[in-house]
Amino acid sequence: MRSFKLIAVIIGVVIASFLFVEGDTGAGNISMEEFYKVRSYFGKSAREIKFSENDKYLGFLWNPYNEFGYDLYIYDLSSKKMKRVTSVELMKRFDTPEDHERFLKKAELKRNKDKKLLEMYYAQRDYLLGKKVDLSKFEKEEIEKLKEELKKEKLKKEEENKKKESKKKDKCGNKKVKKEKKELELWELRDKLKKKKEEEKVERKDLYPGVSTFEWSKESTELIFEYRGDLFRYIPEKNSINRLTMTDAKERLIGYTKSGDGFYFLRGRSIFLTKFTSSFIHQLNHRLEKDKESDKERFKINDTVISPNGKFMFIIASKKKGKGGYENVSVMNYKGRFAKPEKIKRQMTDTKRNEPEYRFYIRAVNSENWGKQPDHIFEIPGGDIWYEFSEVIWSKDSNYYAFMTWEREKGDLKIWFGDMKSSHKPKELFSMKETIGYKSNYYDNLRFTPDSKKLTAILFNKDGFRQPFIFDLKTKKKRAVIKGKFESFPVIGFSKDSNFLYTVSDKQDPAFLSVYKVEIKTGEMELLGKKNGVHDGGVVSHNGNCLATVFGNWTDPKELFLMDTKIGEKLKLTTSHNPEWKKINFIKPELFTYNNRNGDVIHAMIFKPEGWKPSDGRAGIVYLYGGPLGRSHTVMTERISSLSYMFQMIMAAKHGYVTINIDPRGQSGYGKAFNEANFKHPGQPQTEDLEDLIKEIKKGGFGIDSARIGLHGWSFGGFQTLYTMLTSPDTFCCGISAAPPTQWENYNSWYTGATIGDSVRGKMNIRKYSLLPLAKNLKKPLLMVHGMMDKNVLYQDTVNMYRAFLEAGKETLVDLFLDPDGSHGLRGVIQNKGTFKKFESWFVKHLK
Repeated sequence: MRSFKLIAVIIGVVIASFLFVEGDTGAGNISMEEFYKVRSYFGKSAREIKFSENDKYLGFLWNPYNEFGYDLYIYDLSSKKMKRVTSVELMKRFDTPEDHERFLKKAELKRNKDKKLLEMYYAQRDYLLGKKVDLSKFEKEEIEKLKEELKKEKLKKEEENKKKESKKKDKCGNKKVKKEKKELELWELRDKLKKKKEEEKVERKDLYPGVSTFEWSKESTELIFEYRGDLFRYIPEKNSINRLTMTDAKERLIGYTKSGDGFYFLRGRSIFLTKFTSSFIHQLNHRLEKDKESDKERFKINDTVISPNGKFMFIIASKKKGKGGYENVSVMNYKGRFAKPEKIKRQMTDTKRNEPEYRFYIRAVNSENWGKQPDHIFEIPGGDIWYEFSEVIWSKDSNYYAFMTWEREKGDLKIWFGDMKSSHKPKELFSMKETIGYKSNYYDNLRFTPDSKKLTAILFNKDGFRQPFIFDLKTKKKRAVIKGKFESFPVIGFSKDSNFLYTVSDKQDPAFLSVYKVEIKTGEMELLGKKNGVHDGGVVSHNGNCLATVFGNWTDPKELFLMDTKIGEKLKLTTSHNPEWKKINFIKPELFTYNNRNGDVIHAMIFKPEGWKPSDGRAGIVYLYGGPLGRSHTVMTERISSLSYMFQMIMAAKHGYVTINIDPRGQSGYGKAFNEANFKHPGQPQTEDLEDLIKEIKKGGFGIDSARIGLHGWSFGGFQTLYTMLTSPDTFCCGISAAPPTQWENYNSWYTGATIGDSVRGKMNIRKYSLLPLAKNLKKPLLMVHGMMDKNVLYQDTVNMYRAFLEAGKETLVDLFLDPDGSHGLRGVIQNKGTFKKFESWFVKHLK
C-alpha cells in the first residue's frame, strides 16, 4: 500500500461565529460567559469506524461542528479522497416534506436560540459590571413578537368566522353583535409566552438524526446503512443509494448474509432474512411455544444471534416470574403552577429482586418450515437472584459459540463454550471467584480468533490488571498473552493469520492509552498509535496495513486519524471542533505522582498559573471523582471536561490559583487492588490520599498555601467531598459538593451493591454508609449543588443532608445552589455558565 502523504483533508464546514467581546481577552479578563458559551467548543468524534472487506474504503459516521446528527462518510484509501454519502439535503428525497421542513426549521430555531441566549449572557454580565444595559429588552422583543402572532391569528379567525357570525341572530331576529375582547394584560402575555416557549422547545427527535449504523458486505464492495428506522444500500463505485425498506415499523440492521446476496434485519424482536433478488421474506426466530397448555405465559425472545454461515441461530428468551422487583420513587416537577410528582422505577440494594427466568436455545435456520422447537440448552432460574450474562459470540467458521455469566451472590464468574460439532449444549470453559463487580468487562469481552482455534477474554492477571488471556479450544487451556502491571483492553482486532491481536493499553502511563500490535505467541508489544494522548479504540484494516483511530490530547482534541502501521505516517480525516478553543486553552497541565501512606502511587495533574514559582503561597483547588467507573478516570491526557479540565484551568489562568486533579484509590483503571480499596469503606481511602496530598504540598515545591485549599467534586466526587470535609474537617478550607449520593441505600443496586458494600435484600444495611450522622463534624464552608429533577442521584438526598446540617447547627456554613429543572448534570435553568460562575464566586470568596 502506498505511503500516506501528510496532506490536509478539508471538509466544507460552516462554523458558527463565537467571537470574544471587544477589549482585552487575556486569561485575567475573560468572563465565564465567554469561556462557557451556550454551544460547547467541542464537536463530534467519529464512530462506527469500519474498513471495507477489500480495504479499499474506510467508512465512518461523523458530522462537522455545528451540524446535527451523524452522517456516513467514505474515505478512498487509493485516491485519498473523502466523500460524504448522506446529509439532511441528500436524504431529503427519502423523507416526507413535513419531516425535512421540520429538520431545517428546528435546526435554525436551535441556532437562533443559542445565539440569543449568548447575547443575554453578555447583557447580564455587563449589567452586573455597572454598564448601561436594558435587560428588559429581551422580554419586550419577545412580547411584541407574540402580539404580532396573536394579531395575525385573530385576523385569520375573524375572516374564517365572518360569514358564520353574520348569519347568527338573537331571539328578536337581530344580528348578534360580538363583544370586543379586551387587550391581554402583561401577566397574561407572559403566561402565553411561557407556553409558547415550551411548545417550541427543541427536542432531539426534532433535529435531523443522520445515520445510526452501517455494515460492509463480506463479498462485495458495498454497504447497508440504517436511517430513521429504514434500511438503505450504498455502492461506492456507483455512488448510489437505494432504499431497501419503507415501513412505519423501525427496522434495525443486523448485517449481510455470508454470500452477500441478502441481509438480516430486526423488526421488534423478530429477525428477518431477505434476498436482493427475491420478494421472499423469511422470519428466522419464530415465537416459542408454551411448555404446557396450563402455562399462563410463553417465553418471549429477547435476543437472537445468527451464526456467520447463516445455518444456526442462538436465541435468548425470558419469562416473567411475577410482579415487583422495583420501588416507585417520586421526582417532583416544579414547572407548572403546582408541583407534580413523576414516578420512576428504582431498584435499591434492599429491594427484593424478581428477575425473569431465562432460557437459551439453538435452532437451525430452515426456509422451508419452522421445524420442531428445540429443547433449551441453558437456563437461569430467575426470581430473587442477581445474575448477569454477556452477549453470545460465534466463531468465524460457526463451529463454536461462547458467552460469559456472573452470579453476584456467589461471586461466580464463568465462561461458557459450545461446540456445534458435538453437543450444542455449552460447557464451562473457565470459572473464578469475582465477588466485587463493575470492573470486569462482561460485554465486548470475548472474541474468537479469525482461524476459530482460540478464544480471547479479558481477565485479571496475577498482578490484578485486566489483560487479554487466550484459550486454546483444543486443549481448553488458558494463558496470559501480556504480562505486566498495566491494563490492556479491549481486543480491537486480529491479524488474518491469527498470530497477532490488537489492543488498547496504558502500558506507557495510566494517563495515556495507545494501540498496540501484540504477538500472541510471545506477548511482544509493538506500539502502533501516537504516544502522548488517548486512543479511543480503533480498527485495523484486514490486511494489517492501516489503523483508523480516534486520538486526542490536551493540546489537540479528539479527531479521526488514519495511520500506516508499517511506517507510522498519519493522516487526520476529521476537523470537529471550534478553533476558538485554541485561543482560550491558556494553560496545559502537567502530570505528577506522589506516594500515599501505604506506598501506593497516586497519579495527579496540576495547572500552574503564569508567573508561578515553587515558593509562592497561592490558593489552591483540588478536584476528584474518586469512584469506580469502568476504565475511565480523571487524569487522562485527552480528558477536556467542563468540570475537571476547563474549570480547573480557568481558575488557574484567571485567578492565579494552583489547581490539582487526583485519581485516589477507589478510582478505576489502576488495577484490582486500587479499585477495590473503596469497597466496604467508601470514601475512607480517598480521604487518606487527599490528606497525603496536603502533606506533600506542605513539604513545599507546589507554590500553594496549605491553609487555603478548596475541594470539589460531582456525583461520587460530591459524596467524596462531603465525606472528606466531615471526617477530616481541617484538611480543606471550603468545599463544593455537587449531586452527591449521601444515602447509598437510596441509590441503585447495580452500582451500590458492587462498589460500596455487601447488600442484604430486605434490609437496609447499606444505610451504615450514610453521611447524615456525620453532619455534626462540619467545620468549614460548604456549597451543596443539585438538580431538583435528578433521576440518578435523588434530590431528596441533598434535602436530607441539608436538614441534618441544620439540625446540627451548621446553618452559617452551608449554602444551597439548586436547579429547579435540572437533572444529574443540572442543564435545566442553570447551564454551564451559571454553574461555574457560582463555583468561581464561591471559591474566590472563601479562598481570598
